[in-house]
Order: sequence, then structure tokens, then C-alpha cells
Amino acid sequence: MNRSAQGLNRRSVLALGAGAASLAFVRPARAATTIRLAVADPATSSVGQAATRFAELVREATGGAVEIMVFPDGVLFGNDQNAAINQLGSGALDGLILASSVYASFEPRMNAVSLPYLFSDYDQLTGYLRGTPGRELLGSLDRFNVVGLGMMLRTFRNTTTRDRAITKVEDFQGLKLRVPNNQLFVRLFKTLNANPTPMAFSEVYTALQLGAIDGQENPVEVPLNNRFYEVQKHLNLTRHVADSYLLGLSRTAWRRIPENQQENVRAAAAKMAEEHDAKEVQQETAIIASLKEKGMTVNELGSGESVKLQQIAAGLYPDFSGMIGKEFIAKSLAFVDKS
Repeated sequence: MNRSAQGLNRRSVLALGAGAASLAFVRPARAATTIRLAVADPATSSVGQAATRFAELVREATGGAVEIMVFPDGVLFGNDQNAAINQLGSGALDGLILASSVYASFEPRMNAVSLPYLFSDYDQLTGYLRGTPGRELLGSLDRFNVVGLGMMLRTFRNTTTRDRAITKVEDFQGLKLRVPNNQLFVRLFKTLNANPTPMAFSEVYTALQLGAIDGQENPVEVPLNNRFYEVQKHLNLTRHVADSYLLGLSRTAWRRIPENQQENVRAAAAKMAEEHDAKEVQQETAIIASLKEKGMTVNELGSGESVKLQQIAAGLYPDFSGMIGKEFIAKSLAFVDKS
């Protein structure tokens, strides 16, 4: 081999060595952490839109380091909402947005949100969910291996009926109303002399259509989104119970999120909840108008009837102490100046 060839080979080896050294310090981009977020409702529903907005805010806040994938319609948990909470606690579900009244089957303090006629308006409800009581409820999920990221309001629950308008307390007499499988709801309507009937939500439309039940109770978006106006004539603005949505991640999923991004995810949850609440309250009037356009008669309670209902509800609060816990129900009543 001549000198020029030897020099060329030597330079080639040095170049290759330098290239290898530079490659050794090039680190591949870290893959995004993906969280699968389950929602019981359609993607177009209020909570479905909130989940999508949360995904957008997380992507922005983390610079794409955390990605939220939204799965609506209960597809990740077979539409069994109690099973969903079990799966969340075990880590089989990464994340979930579900009503606090469903979580109440696992954590009795959640029932406090749904104490009948506890809140006089949405400002009071929002203050409760953002304040000390709401933070305590979120913290209560730790023992289920769930990280609570935030609570969002739902508009007050109202009653729909097939044939009978509800404008006074006596109008509840004998009505067969579908309620969630929650003793707080059952006890309230029994006290009002109705016939409360716990039933899976998936069965409600058919039961209304066949006349197996006379009506149901839910926030107004539910009869709109589920076309109950086809089988119900009256929307009765009873505003008897508040409710909320709770956003939680499994402890397993939370630990997958890089520590330097966890506060960004919390901030995204807080911003989403704030936006959701403002939009939820704003849309309620439009939803009621839409149900009226679709043929429902909208009925308000008569003069003095709301006060009667509030007095009946207040008489039940001591009975709910065992269900919720005496200490937490006392905190809740004090928070809204009803102690």
C-alpha cells in the first residue's frame, strides 16, 4: 500500500470515529406519554366536549409530552359506570370523567353534592366544588388509587313527565320516576310521595316509551341529547338536586406522567373545569328553549312551592348524616350557611 493510500485510510478511520462519537451523544426524542380518558357520554355532549378540551389544553401545556386520547360513549368500560370506577382504581382505565353521584357508591361523602336543595344558585355550587369541600372530596379518592384532578358542575336536575305537569308538591303523588341507584334520590322522592324506580340509564328511553315509568329526572341536556322529548310531554323545572362531574386518573397512569409535567396537567384540568362551568350555565337556557321547540311544555313551580320543597328537603338532612358522615354534612351545611 502506498503512502497516499495509507493516509486516506487513516483519515477515513478518524472520520468514522468522529461520526460515531457524535452519534453517541444524539438522544432520540422521548415518546409522548399517552393517557386513555373514558367518558360515559357522547363526544358531542357537554362532558364529551370538556374531555376533548382537556386533551387540547394538556397538549399545549406539556408541549406534546402528554397526549390525552378521549373515548366517549362508555366504550372502554362497557357502559357499566360502577365497573368504570373499579377499573380506574385498579389501573385498567387510565382516566375517567364521571358524575360524583356515581362515585358516591364508593365514597359516601360524594352524596353531599346531591343533597336536595342544598345550593341556591350556580355561584354557590361552583364555590363549593372549588373550595374546601370540593378539595376534600377529591382527596378522598386517594384510598382508591385515584388522583382527583378536578370537579365540574352540572346544571341542576329537573323532572320530565309524560302526562302530568309538576307545578306544586302534590303533583309528585304516585308518579313512577326513574332515579339513579342511589338511596339519597330514592329517599327524596319517596318523601314527596312519588314512586322512585332505580334503573340503568340505558333502559330509560324504552321504559318511557312503553309507559313502564312516568318520567325521569336529570339535567336538561340529558332529555335533549337522548331524545326524551319524543316520549315525554313535560319539562318540569324542579331544580331539586345538584350534581357534578369528577375528572380522575388512575394512580398508575399518573405515575407514567413525567414529574416535571404533572403540575402542567393539573393546571390544564383547572382551566378546562373553569371553561366548562361557564359554558354549562350559559347553555342551560338555550337547551330549555330547544326542548320547548321540540314540543315539550316547560313548567315552573308555583308561588311558594319551591320553599315548601326546600323545607321538606331540609327535614331529610339529619337522615342523610349516616349516609354521608355527620362531620362532612355539617361542613357542607356550614359552607352554604344552612347549619
